[in-house]
Amino acid sequence: MKKLATLLLFSIFFTATAQTTNDLQKHFEAFYQEMRQQGDVDGVVNALTHLNVLSPSKQRKDTLAYVYANNNQHLQALNTIGIELDSSDSDMAVQVKAISLKALNQPKRALEQFQELFDRQPNVYLAYELADLKIQTGDNAGAVTNIEYGITNAKDDMKYAFYERQQPYEVPLKAAFLHLKALTQYNKDKDNVDAAIALIDEALAIDPNFNLASLSKQALVARKNPPPATPAPDSVKTKTKVEEPTVPGKKAKKDKNKKDGD
Repeated sequence: MKKLATLLLFSIFFTATAQTTNDLQKHFEAFYQEMRQQGDVDGVVNALTHLNVLSPSKQRKDTLAYVYANNNQHLQALNTIGIELDSSDSDMAVQVKAISLKALNQPKRALEQFQELFDRQPNVYLAYELADLKIQTGDNAGAVTNIEYGITNAKDDMKYAFYERQQPYEVPLKAAFLHLKALTQYNKDKDNVDAAIALIDEALAIDPNFNLASLSKQALVARKNPPPATPAPDSVKTKTKVEEPTVPGKKAKKDKNKKDGD
């Protein structure tokens, strides 16, 4: 009888707990939808975090990481899903890892994730990211391969955004690839600056307002034609006449034996 009562008590407890968990999950699911509708990022993060605690889900965790990354909280995004390359990751997870690692200045790790995305579904935007990261990590030949793919497949209406100045701007993707090609040309042969400048001129012909390309051209021109060294000013020797100290003349000693009147 006592055992039966104990089992009944545990049964009631677990049923109540399960019911409470289900109620909480329904509450936060509704809360999540409401926060999404309102565009409240903090509310969305709060809801997803609670849902992951109540009912862990890899898909939900990927979504939470995506929300963090989209809000420029890249460290939080990576803390949520990790930084390891995993072929079983969803496309969303790989994308979050790639973008966040790049934003946190981890080009080698970011390169792995972008390469995984490109291997799954190649496109010109991923090719640009790969080329850029390969230039940063010293893989000039690999960058050239991605650049040629991009130049061949980029359409005239495709744009790429740049953020090096206060006001972000977009340029045609092909111009962006030509700028990268100029950098690889310079890395390949630093003595042939004209070849790199010619490629940048091609990019500027497509978009004369391509600010980053203009800055690169200025740097290359300055390297090709360094300003003449400013000669050091001649030392001006100032002769200062040093006057010798005046030595007072010796007063003649009076002859103490001089006789008065004689």
